[in-house]
Amino acid sequence: MSESSADDVPGTGPSRTRHLSPAWRGLLIAWTVVSIVLCFNQQFTLRFFIDFTLLDTEYFWGLVLVLLPLAFIVYPLKPGLHVEHVPLYDIALFLLATVLSAGLIWTGRESAAAGWEYSAVDAAPAWIVWSGVAMWALVLEALRRAGGWALFFVMGTFSLFPLYAAWMPAPLTAPSVGLLETASYHIFSRESVLGIPMRAFAELVIGFLVFGTALQYTGAGRFFIDFAFALCGRYRGGAAKVAIFSSGLLGSMSGSVISNVLTTGTMTIPAMKRTGFKPAVAGAIEACASTGAVLAPPVMGATAFVMAEFLNISYAEVALAAAVPAALYYFALFMQIDFNAGRNAMKGLPPEDMPRISQVFREGWYFIFVIILLVVLLLVMKRENWAPWLATGVLLILNQAFSKHRWGRKELVGFLEGNGRIFIELVAILAGVGLLVGAFSLTGLTGSLTNGLLYMAGDQPLLLLVMGAATSFILGMGMTITACYIFLAVLLAPSLTQVGMNPLAVHMFIMYWGMVSFITPPVALAAFAGASVAKASPIETGVQAMKIGSIIYFVPFFFVMNPSLVLQGDMLDFVGHFATALVGVALVCGGLQGYQGGIGDLRACGPLEWPVRGALVLGGLLFAAPGGGLMPFSPLQMTIGAVAVSAPALALAWVMARRRVRPA
Repeated sequence: MSESSADDVPGTGPSRTRHLSPAWRGLLIAWTVVSIVLCFNQQFTLRFFIDFTLLDTEYFWGLVLVLLPLAFIVYPLKPGLHVEHVPLYDIALFLLATVLSAGLIWTGRESAAAGWEYSAVDAAPAWIVWSGVAMWALVLEALRRAGGWALFFVMGTFSLFPLYAAWMPAPLTAPSVGLLETASYHIFSRESVLGIPMRAFAELVIGFLVFGTALQYTGAGRFFIDFAFALCGRYRGGAAKVAIFSSGLLGSMSGSVISNVLTTGTMTIPAMKRTGFKPAVAGAIEACASTGAVLAPPVMGATAFVMAEFLNISYAEVALAAAVPAALYYFALFMQIDFNAGRNAMKGLPPEDMPRISQVFREGWYFIFVIILLVVLLLVMKRENWAPWLATGVLLILNQAFSKHRWGRKELVGFLEGNGRIFIELVAILAGVGLLVGAFSLTGLTGSLTNGLLYMAGDQPLLLLVMGAATSFILGMGMTITACYIFLAVLLAPSLTQVGMNPLAVHMFIMYWGMVSFITPPVALAAFAGASVAKASPIETGVQAMKIGSIIYFVPFFFVMNPSLVLQGDMLDFVGHFATALVGVALVCGGLQGYQGGIGDLRACGPLEWPVRGALVLGGLLFAAPGGGLMPFSPLQMTIGAVAVSAPALALAWVMARRRVRPA
């Protein structure tokens, strides 16, 4: 669930993190334990067993106290600099961040009672106000180290926006606010550093991170890969189908596209190459499968938890809504692979090389059990705050009871350190991104910007959608997915909901388009990571990833124009739309790959191959696009149009394929 950047791709530059000495490593582990204890105490209302309850702001600053200062220890001033030791200036920043955070906890109750977010300049001691300015600067520097320069410049510029808002052109004009007043709002309010991103982290994300790391350190990755090989490794294109299943399952642990590619790809990409896939295609398949894992429930990336906070709904509702688009995406990947293997007459892996499903299940059944338990706790019992903690506890007990690889001291230390590094990265990023939300909240800019965008788009909601997709894609190139999502959730989402679009579908649309850059050149970080493992051309791998994962460009438009595909609305509408979407996806995949299930290789059509393939793609899109909602045509009209376009092409392909087979 950690954020990914270009620095995560092998071979792209010097190390972003330090090799910590035993003392610093010990402190990281100790503070990780404290952060887990703080969260556990807050979620289960234990009151520290001494009848003392922390205010929410005290709890949030407590997490900042133990995690944010460590960003200056874990991340050097710039990648590759002083990676073997911690220089004095970073120790000074660590101590300053610790002292300031402790001061904010100490004054937390007085701040809440006196409303310092608006009155600190007049009511609070001067040192408190200036400590807010210093903390603002430290949050931005931690953000730069963990998230990169692009994120720093965007969030730094917008966090300063209240200072120069009066000089901005319409629709960005707003009353200006002084430096000290802005700093007070950023630090003392619940709308900026302690805003939606940090609240999502403190209340939900930590538990799911702990669960994902526990899966990783108990060997679930090995189990999921073996399980996928046992299920589908022997069928045509089996190695690629293994990549789909294993990457989708493994995504519940890492939540990071790049680490997912580099974890499962080291096994699936060589296997794909051995069975006939070109290196670029193998790398692209793994990139697409890993990208989809972050969009698939039950455990999605950190963005989904932030989305739940923005919409003021449960995370379970977000995860449930994400299930149908994720199913369509993975169904499309499966069909693309199957048709590609059929066109190229590929075979599966030798059955004797595949693990036996009974053996795999016998050794790792408890991994499936805890995931089912998590789903039940989330969707049936509605205990989303408790769910990851209870699932983690059950997993650790079962692992110690039934696994051959029981934890010892080494595994426990690795588990805690792994959690700590992810916590530090996310706190640095989410606290910094919160400054954007705070700046717009302080100036009240969101309303005027919404009106400005609506005026630009006129009465054409589709234009707003296209603008949103393009902006999400561009921002996704240089920002983390969570930062990109928050930026557009503040600026663009209100405009889209104001023209009548479903809020959940709109926010899901923004998240999907923020993910597109992972498989789209010129950035395509996931594809480039896959290319590094496959030893293929990065650009060629990116182009193949665009082709194989092409459904990701269309699905967001489908569900935002008719939200039945994110389970918003009538269930009968959903059943009809989902059924036609599956048919449409199969036709689109057949047209793209030149092979249609039930018919065969479309090269049998001779000179008419490309017209037939084009008709299948167009007809498939008409099938998949739901009618009604913002669409100008009804579902019946869309289906009739789809049949009119695709049926003649399918009939011609079937006849030509039979003619080709008969002489043989």
